[in-house]
Amino acid sequence: MVYSAEVEKRETIRNEFRALFDALSKVLFEADPIGINFEANTDEYEPEVGTIIPRLKHAKSEDDVRRIVHEEFCKWFDVATAGPVEAYGGIASKVWAEWQRYR
Repeated sequence: MVYSAEVEKRETIRNEFRALFDALSKVLFEADPIGINFEANTDEYEPEVGTIIPRLKHAKSEDDVRRIVHEEFCKWFDVATAGPVEAYGGIASKVWAEWQRYR
């Protein structure tokens, strides 16, 4: 039941923010902060994108985005797997740029 609700929520976000969702999925897949890009699994980071997008409305800067993305990766994986927040600077820059383009 929980899984189904999470998938449904993600699909709602994907439908509402289609271009942004696709752009952020690509950013995360290419950056591959967790090391799970095996080239055929391009949807691997979609669950994270589905929880990052709703939080972007609270971001006032690239630093806020870095914190948000890192927090979501810590939540989805764990702190050790996610690594330090400093490692998310490049991702944050790209996510922030996409968010600015979208808004």
